[in-house]
Amino acid sequence: MKKKLFFLIAAMIVTFSVAIADGDKVVKIKTTAVCEMCKARIERTLGLSKGVKESNLDLKDKVVTVKYNPGKTTEEAIRATIINTGYDADGQLANQKAHDKLPSCCKKTVAPH
Repeated sequence: MKKKLFFLIAAMIVTFSVAIADGDKVVKIKTTAVCEMCKARIERTLGLSKGVKESNLDLKDKVVTVKYNPGKTTEEAIRATIINTGYDADGQLANQKAHDKLPSCCKKTVAPH
């Protein structure tokens, strides 16, 4: 009887965990990233952000795809993280001080390379 109860509780926990994971959202944000250093910087910064599960920047189209937990963060907070890292996000201009600190190859006036 104890074994059956244990397995029932374990099954309920697994089911609940899967249900929570299904609540994740995905947002795509256009950036001004131009190189692999930009990609690494944006993905690393987003990875340290509360609620962000994963991020991937496609340098070809300059769009970062972010999977996140909407109970812990918002699209606006994700955009703000990108902006405060020194890059534009969906047309919102980058934080100028952060942009000025980027390596010269990562500034938005540089041609993609």
